[in-house]
Amino acid sequence: MDDIVRQAMAKWPHVPDCYGWLGLDARGQWYMRDDRAQALGAFASGVAGARGSVLRHDKLIEFIQRNYESDAQGRWYFQNGPQRVYVELEVAPWVWRVAADFSVRSHSDRPAQVQACWLDELGRVFLSTDLGLGLVHTLDVDTVAQAVEQGLWQPQEVVFADLPARFGYVLSPAAEQRNTSAP
Repeated sequence: MDDIVRQAMAKWPHVPDCYGWLGLDARGQWYMRDDRAQALGAFASGVAGARGSVLRHDKLIEFIQRNYESDAQGRWYFQNGPQRVYVELEVAPWVWRVAADFSVRSHSDRPAQVQACWLDELGRVFLSTDLGLGLVHTLDVDTVAQAVEQGLWQPQEVVFADLPARFGYVLSPAAEQRNTSAP
């Protein structure tokens, strides 16, 4: 986490959390979700426009990625100064890029050590690592196939709906927050 972020948290400790405004898709792209996008539906709903606008500003993306973490409940967030901005996940908290030498880096360029390989009912490949669970980027599935052929990774079948509970992450903190604050 950036020092300036820690300083802001200390200076303003009671800033309310933010829900629904930031999303991470299955290709590791960040989305800003304004009121209009949120009104169209959930981030992962598939409804046109519900994802919001893809972020293109490199410095903003780098800032988000340096300050991207999870809380004790498995909700992923971006610490934006004193405010915690919870992230809507399309599939998983990480999107893995796999290099030709089978090394793995996250969408935020963090290195990771593979612990297990998973294949869901839609044919998507997931890797559990020392950083947590993530989806393999679609461009790198062939490289994973090579690792499997060489016996480096042994894919295990898994049902996608079971992954969040099994690996301790929340796909939609906004939906969870709405459910806990409803009368």
